Amino acid sequence: MRLFDVLGPVMIGPSSSHTAGAARIGYTARKLLGEPPVRAEILLHGSFATTGRGHGTDRALVAGLLGMRPDDARLPDSFAIAAQEGLAFQIGTVQLRSAHPNTAVVRAAGKSGRILELEACSIGGGRIRVTKIDGVAADFGGDANTLIIHNADTPGYIAEVTAAVAKRGINIASMQVFRSAPGGSAVMVMECDQEIPEELAALLRSVPGILKVTRLNVEEDL
Repeated sequence: MRLFDVLGPVMIGPSSSHTAGAARIGYTARKLLGEPPVRAEILLHGSFATTGRGHGTDRALVAGLLGMRPDDARLPDSFAIAAQEGLAFQIGTVQLRSAHPNTAVVRAAGKSGRILELEACSIGGGRIRVTKIDGVAADFGGDANTLIIHNADTPGYIAEVTAAVAKRGINIASMQVFRSAPGGSAVMVMECDQEIPEELAALLRSVPGILKVTRLNVEEDL
C-alpha cells in the first residue's frame, strides 16, 4: 500500500471519488480533445447520477473541462466560470450496462471542430480509468503520456505505429489493443515514458487507414 492510498489526494470537495475523480475525468477529456471545449454533454451513471449533485460531481466535471485540477479553489464556481469562458454544457443521466457506479460519459467539441466521446469511471482516491473512447473499449488511467490510435482492423498498423514511436526514442511502457468487431475499427492505447510530439501525431494521421490520432501529455497544459 502506498502513502497516497492512505492519505488520498489534495482536493476541493467532500469526496475523492465523486469530486476529485470527477474533476480528473473532465480534465482528461479536455486534454484528449486537444483544445479547450466550447460545447459539452455530460451524462452521469449510477452513484454519480443519484448522489453526484450533493458531492459536487457535476461542478467537478465542468471544472475539469475548464482545465482545473482537483485542488483548484475555483472548482465550486465552475458553472459561472464556464459561462464567462464560453463553454456551453448540458448535464443528464444515463444507464450503462456493466459499468462502474461512478461513471460519466463526456461528449465534448472544440472550437476547431474536434470532437471526443469519453466514458470513464472514478475508482477511488481521485484515480480514474478511461473505459471507452469514441465508442471503442479502452482501459487506461490518464496519468501517463498516452498515444491513442483509431485504425481499420487490418494487418500492419501495430508494426507501423510502434516503429514510428521507436524511431523517435519514445519508450512504450504498456500497450493495449481493442476492436469493435473483426474487420471493423480498432484502437491502440500506448502509455509512454516520454512526451508524444505533435509531429509524430501528424505523421500517423497521414497514414491511410488510420482514422484518428489522440495524444495526452501529462505535463502539457491547454
